Amino acid sequence: MSTYDNFLKLDIRIGKIISVDDFPRARKTSYKMKINFGEEIGVKNTSIQATNYTKEELLGKQIVGVVNFPPKNIAGFFSEVLVLGVPTEENELSLLEPSKKAKLGGRVY
Repeated sequence: MSTYDNFLKLDIRIGKIISVDDFPRARKTSYKMKINFGEEIGVKNTSIQATNYTKEELLGKQIVGVVNFPPKNIAGFFSEVLVLGVPTEENELSLLEPSKKAKLGGRVY
């Protein structure tokens, strides 16, 4: 069983997707994205298998992401953020996003 103190070790923030590009070097179909997490965190890179979304749907979307994991090398690209999502009934990815416009870099609690 986890504890509240364990939860607090995760730095989960609100970010806004500011660029989306194809990632042809990835083994599974993916995008490379830049996400703005506000002044304190700044812009972070990530790779995501969210290809059930178009690039246009993703651009400008606010998402929820873990910003304090170490970077992960994915096909020569360093992913700095884990964007959170859940599977739909159709087994596609549904990204977690705030229901109202949130402050960039706002911490999830």
